Amino acid sequence: MTDADHVGHAGPYAADSGAGAQAGPLRLEHPVLKALLGAWALAACSAEETAVVEDHLGDCGACADEARRLREAVGLLQRPDSLDLDPALRTRVLESCLDRRPPRIPVPDWAMSYDAETARLDALLQDFGDAEWHAPVRLRWFRGADATSRRTTVAGVIAHLIAVDGLVAVALGLDDPLGPVTGGSAGKPVGSPAERTEAFWDAAHFPPTRSVRGPWRDQSHAVVRTASFTGGGPGTMPVSYGDFELPLRDALVDRAFECWVHAVDIAEAVDYPYEPPAPRHLRGMIDLAARMLPGALADRRRAGLTSPGETRHLVTAGRPGRSLRLEIEGRGGGEWLIPLDSPAAVGSADHEVAHVALDDVEFCRLAAGHVSPEEAAAGQVGDRRAINDVLSAAASLSRM
Repeated sequence: MTDADHVGHAGPYAADSGAGAQAGPLRLEHPVLKALLGAWALAACSAEETAVVEDHLGDCGACADEARRLREAVGLLQRPDSLDLDPALRTRVLESCLDRRPPRIPVPDWAMSYDAETARLDALLQDFGDAEWHAPVRLRWFRGADATSRRTTVAGVIAHLIAVDGLVAVALGLDDPLGPVTGGSAGKPVGSPAERTEAFWDAAHFPPTRSVRGPWRDQSHAVVRTASFTGGGPGTMPVSYGDFELPLRDALVDRAFECWVHAVDIAEAVDYPYEPPAPRHLRGMIDLAARMLPGALADRRRAGLTSPGETRHLVTAGRPGRSLRLEIEGRGGGEWLIPLDSPAAVGSADHEVAHVALDDVEFCRLAAGHVSPEEAAAGQVGDRRAINDVLSAAASLSRM
């Protein structure tokens, strides 16, 4: 365009902009309207421009077709779905790869949920800045009949996982990460999970920072690798938690469960969505909690925490007794018959006195101490005392 052309051109707006002009409807030339279609499709036009463009689309078929194509393209670019990966994607990819080339030393089935949940949490942490690592987190659990909590940070949560995962590490012959802190030695971990965590926190000269991520991830890799070298056997090696023991296969499911629970705590602290585990891993976590309920009921009975007026029926070990049917709904769900009177009794449909139904994630929140027995959204039929005792026993499975 020449200078003369430029001087004679009225600009993109055809309306007179002279000092004496009256304000009127916006009028745009066809080339300008066509150029605005992209901005219109992105909803980036002003209100006046939008009105003029849409009036023009009613009269110009070519621009209307172009506008439709642009809107469809914008819809593809701005998908409403979450960008977070499906938690089962990693498992599907690994299974596809292993179908083509089986691993020389496979990870046992009972260690897979721990492997998957530590990998998911590590992916959440990888882009955290200093502000996120110091974001406040409140750990929640039940002690006896009361809800309790402890305030820490994202980095403090990872330090807690290092301390408690160390119980499994020691059982596998690895170094105790708290050895110098608690006076522990190889093969002899010191303290309960809560005691170990407090000792680890207290021994730090400064509050934990992002530097805890490397040792935690290295330890989790070492645990999975060493468990794999056991040959994928039954996983019956005992893991001490201080006042109780779990076989290795159950201990790794327990650690996977706590890793997921605390990953949700961390994600909530930084306002980020976090999905439940893959269905088969979630079901394994629920199955472990259901199998621990009879022992938890017995512990509460000895502590005088069961419902007033409870009638206990003596049952010979291995024989059927009064039972509660626990129905867990959702992709990780199933049904379990929980013996009510003795951990040594056998759950029996013929002796069923109550039925409780919960969503899979809701049951896990109850077992994690994140919701009280009274708040748990449960369908309940039958003996109310038995139902209250089982829901309270589920909450008592939680710990720091």
